[in-house]
Amino acid sequence: MAEIAPFKAIRPSKEHLQNFSSRSYKSYSLNELQYTLKKNPFSFLSIIHLKKNLNESLKKSQRYQLVRNRFREFIDKKVLIKDPSPAFYIYETRQSDNHLFCGIIAGASVEDYNNNTIKKHEATITKRENTFKNYLKAVRFNAAPVLLTFADNQTINKVIQTAKNNATEIDEWTTENETHKIWRVDKNYDIKKIAKYFEGIPNLYIADGHHRSASSALLAKEIDSNPSNQTNKAYTYFLSYLIPESQLKIYDYNRLIKNLNGLSIDQLLYKIKLVFEIKKKRADIYYSTQKNEISMYLSGEFYSLSLRKPIQNKETAINQLDTQILQTHLLEPILGIKNVRTDKRISYVYGKDSMKEIKKAVDSGEQAVGFGLFPIQTNELKAIADSGAVMPPKSTYISPKLRSGITIYDF
Repeated sequence: MAEIAPFKAIRPSKEHLQNFSSRSYKSYSLNELQYTLKKNPFSFLSIIHLKKNLNESLKKSQRYQLVRNRFREFIDKKVLIKDPSPAFYIYETRQSDNHLFCGIIAGASVEDYNNNTIKKHEATITKRENTFKNYLKAVRFNAAPVLLTFADNQTINKVIQTAKNNATEIDEWTTENETHKIWRVDKNYDIKKIAKYFEGIPNLYIADGHHRSASSALLAKEIDSNPSNQTNKAYTYFLSYLIPESQLKIYDYNRLIKNLNGLSIDQLLYKIKLVFEIKKKRADIYYSTQKNEISMYLSGEFYSLSLRKPIQNKETAINQLDTQILQTHLLEPILGIKNVRTDKRISYVYGKDSMKEIKKAVDSGEQAVGFGLFPIQTNELKAIADSGAVMPPKSTYISPKLRSGITIYDF
């Protein structure tokens, strides 16, 4: 049974709605960041960005406090407004390819995260969890929703549509080839109805945001340990965006390797042939066309790799995952890449032109070999989460990539 909660969002006023929200901070190049900050001083980036020289002279706790202060300034200046009563928010975004995402922005339960009602498919890094936990503790707001997904449910779709019709406020704006719409659902009847139908959902799945949710759970545990900190229960929820699983877009996440671990091309092919059936492809660009087929580009040639049947392990979902097959049978034993998070010889490419990028990088000599993977399917993601296993890092690139600052959850 999944629990979601309405909240009083802090959000950009109509005057600043068009330009306030931002992509993930790390997705901006330095030049792009400087241009955006200069062009638009009243954006979410202006809250979290500090001048480099100032940033380096302060402790992390001091930097976090400056972020909190800047956030409060934006509220005082009416750049940001706080809704007067708790609400759910129906958020809809249409991409340039006309793909539509529509779901509920709400508070997701830390208890559900802890008891595995909210299921995970990725491992988290303790250092990152604690860093973001300390950040949340200092700034006391969350502006980047965790992306949660659930099994398609026609009843919930109808409830959302009805709530749209009853919404008290509608906002619409555009950013970077996307159109955004948001409805504030504050009528008690609609709030109760939405919450009730989500209670009938046995599990939610994290599609994107494992570290954010883990950090929120860590912070809640810390606050619970000190009763004097418990001014309200807002900290027991974290900002989330919930969409049906049929709306998720999962892209292939492909690999580039800088060198052949001391092997010649012939030696590499020989070692691969011991484990994989290998076929040379005539196509100029060859993408993996099905699950358990891996595309490889090496020395001007595309190949198709399929794990030999005696080696295949179909007992568990994780062993059938293409990223796991590639890592277990090729990257680690043949190319010597044991830790895909830290090994500087591996890099990642995703998107519809990814194999063209791989070919270009290998042809230029910048990289030695590239591997293309068939996109992981939602049912695979769920099967791995249900089994309690975790995917190798960089197994999925999932859309939508949510913007920060559309609604802000403070606690």
